[in-house]
Amino acid sequence: MSFYESPPRFCALEEKLTQLVHIYPMLRRVTLGKSFLGRSISGMLLGNSQRRNFMAGAFHGQEWLTASLLVRFLEDLCHEIQSGEGPASELLAQKGLLIIPMVNPDGCEIAICGPKTAGKQQHAVEQMMTQDSRSWQANARGVDLNHNFDAGFSLCREMELKQGILCPGPRQHGGPFPHSEPETQAVVRACETYCPDCIFAFHSQGEELFYQYGNHTPKESEAIARQIAKLSGYELKKQSGLASHGGWKDWFIDTYHRPGFTIEIGKGVNPLPIESLPDIYRKLKPAMYVMCGA
Repeated sequence: MSFYESPPRFCALEEKLTQLVHIYPMLRRVTLGKSFLGRSISGMLLGNSQRRNFMAGAFHGQEWLTASLLVRFLEDLCHEIQSGEGPASELLAQKGLLIIPMVNPDGCEIAICGPKTAGKQQHAVEQMMTQDSRSWQANARGVDLNHNFDAGFSLCREMELKQGILCPGPRQHGGPFPHSEPETQAVVRACETYCPDCIFAFHSQGEELFYQYGNHTPKESEAIARQIAKLSGYELKKQSGLASHGGWKDWFIDTYHRPGFTIEIGKGVNPLPIESLPDIYRKLKPAMYVMCGA
């Protein structure tokens, strides 16, 4: 069975990334950090080493389809460069790319196969699941990584408390303090190390696009967002409620004053089925080329 025909278990992802590096010598793999349970968080480097954009996915466990999407795009880019077909060679000569397919490998394993994959955290995960029977979004410590970045963290915490989110759980708990989680720290270090011009966070679902945060949203962000929306058919939206603060895109804009975007892929109920990947990718691929050069 192809990697793209089943949910991306961590071991299958590791095997696929190793295979891609072996087949395509222009591709470099770096370990950005490790999850709470010790799973590697890989970054895949391609193209110009002086300037880069970032794409990252699977911040949330049940949104594992974003990892499959990013690996699919990475493989297509590598094939185009090696074969000399398509726009990838020209695009990535001007600006390189770092792809982080799976920011939250522990959470994805839990979402796909249940708490038995959580090792030393199995009992804790089982206890947290009794609080909320919906699908797992958090990391293995019950922290929602997209609430854990240092962007309006105290405001996000106030909203969590008002909604009765008082402790770690399957979703929406931002953690004890900003950047408390090793997965969040890995993404922050990657930004500090590789200094991206622009970042794209992939989530699911809704076919929506977000580009604003606070007073530091760059002027050029709206034009980039409108181009992506036009090519993909995705709708430009403004954040609200618990999604208003604490995300990677929010932190990046607030810290670097550079363009950052959140893309909510597909439509339906999370986790989106693996069978939806071909249609989602077909619809979004032209816009992903724009993201490479933004």
